[in-house]
Amino acid sequence: MIDRQGRVTSRFFEDYYWERNTVSNVMVRLGAAGAAVQAMQVSTQHLDLRAYATDASVALGTRFSLAVDITPKPGMHVYAPGATGYTVIALNIVPQPHVRAASMRYPPSEIYFFKPLNERVPVYQKPFSLVVEVVPEATAEARKALGSTKELVIAATLDYQACDDKICYNPVSLPLSWKVGLEGLVPGAPPPAPR
Repeated sequence: MIDRQGRVTSRFFEDYYWERNTVSNVMVRLGAAGAAVQAMQVSTQHLDLRAYATDASVALGTRFSLAVDITPKPGMHVYAPGATGYTVIALNIVPQPHVRAASMRYPPSEIYFFKPLNERVPVYQKPFSLVVEVVPEATAEARKALGSTKELVIAATLDYQACDDKICYNPVSLPLSWKVGLEGLVPGAPPPAPR
């Protein structure tokens, strides 16, 4: 990706020639607004969220992302990496054969000072997004197992603990799922060689 002055601002590489990013996936990874796909809206006592996949349908070997846009309710915060003694918010993908999920990327957090305990902890109290990249594999074994599958269903939990300036609530494990259409290999990609 280059900016208007022709400077390289980011680069995207695939580990294998048969795995390719979608444009929507690259845009979400760059922090652009979510793709125009159907999203699931959920509201809890502590936060509002919008969950979506970057693409409505993908091919074997397609790199796409699952995203959750999160808005804490007024006065609420959830914990970011580095917080100890609390449940750090995480999007945990349920493993399944031939579908690979990368590590989640966290946005920058802010430090919250909790005066009664003289405690400073990293939190999110403004809107933020969690993104996990997913790849339905294109290996010979995956093609055989997923060849007749027309839809990929990915389950996950959003685990978090929310607090306000007086109360820390019990940890929550919120179930989420995405349905994505599944096609053959990425267009133009030759079948991968066996590994």
